[in-house]
Amino acid sequence: MTATHPSIHLDPVDITAPSFRANPFPTFKRWRASRPVVPVRAFGERAWIVTRYDDVMAALTDDRLVKDRRNVRDPTKKHREVWLPGFIRPLQHNMLETDPPDHTRLRSLVHQAFMPRLIAKMQARIHLLAHELIGHVQANGEMDLINDFALPIPMVVISEMFGVAERDRAAFHRWSNVAVSVTKPLDGVLAIPNLYQLVRFLRRLFHEHRLNPQDDLTSALLQAEAEGSQLAEDELIGMVGILLSAGHETTVNLIGNGVLALLTHPADRDRLRADPTLMKAAIEELMRYSPPVLFATSRYAREDLTIAGTQIPKGEMVLAALGSANYDESKFEDPETLMLDRPNNQHVGFGSGIHYCLGAPLARLEASIAFQVLFEQLPKLRLAVPPEQLRWHSSLITRGVKALPVKF
Repeated sequence: MTATHPSIHLDPVDITAPSFRANPFPTFKRWRASRPVVPVRAFGERAWIVTRYDDVMAALTDDRLVKDRRNVRDPTKKHREVWLPGFIRPLQHNMLETDPPDHTRLRSLVHQAFMPRLIAKMQARIHLLAHELIGHVQANGEMDLINDFALPIPMVVISEMFGVAERDRAAFHRWSNVAVSVTKPLDGVLAIPNLYQLVRFLRRLFHEHRLNPQDDLTSALLQAEAEGSQLAEDELIGMVGILLSAGHETTVNLIGNGVLALLTHPADRDRLRADPTLMKAAIEELMRYSPPVLFATSRYAREDLTIAGTQIPKGEMVLAALGSANYDESKFEDPETLMLDRPNNQHVGFGSGIHYCLGAPLARLEASIAFQVLFEQLPKLRLAVPPEQLRWHSSLITRGVKALPVKF
């Protein structure tokens, strides 16, 4: 863990606080104007938040910023390590925490499954699922849009892609949610029982698929392992764990945040319902306007470097603020306005560079079908509580509400 130098003033904003998550954009605006690279406390240590669009884009593609922290350490020196039980360590072997060539090898093994032409084949399944979910609640006149609609769509889809049985999906989401909610060292300690259950579940999933291979991605990855593609079981745990988690957590927030934005902008909601040709552009604008991912996952300075005139010491954490870049006045006209047909919308909601979101085509498809079916079937959909009463998750990376009560 990197020591905090007393000469550098840490901004007092708690970036994990629900109040910040609910509306981080005024703070981002202040930082972009006065302190474009700002040091804060994150994960129990100092981290540097990069806020301006051009600097965020540069950070996402700068090979001096690495994902695997071991790649920035001097092997001749001792380093204070955060202790992790041995059974949890496989979860660290995932694409989000690796650099080339390991990242290239791991990503290539699953890239084909997430290609747009293959994702498009799932359109009918997602349509059917969305209609079924609304059918379950339509007579009630109300629902929690997160747990009754936004969560089941990506959870069922990614689970079916990996061959996760229906009986295991709720438990997996619970374990996954705990994992992405770790914002400080104590959270990590408290998450150990859930992470143990997650690793145990994945090992059982692999065992079942080795005995009885299926036409799914888990079986395909196990076959790659059997054919000598240098994919050890620990790597399988990290890869499948992160894909199952990222494959639904982000999309839940994209749907939830998007619906919230449209319900608080009823004219835009009505316009989208009346003109389905707007959907493609609307998804991009909702991704920009109410981002499901606020920060890119952590990177570490391989060497001393300077970003926007700010010196960042070797080994320290850098967080690229995607949510801030998407509100940068130098790139987006009137960024605080929801503009469903915004032209040339070059948002960075899905990241950039070699760690660009692998599941972006799937997330776009799921969200577009979710919005289409939801507003067609429930034209009187409205919030059941004032927006200021909504509770936001404290997860550092992702951004979303815990529940979204609606009536129809």
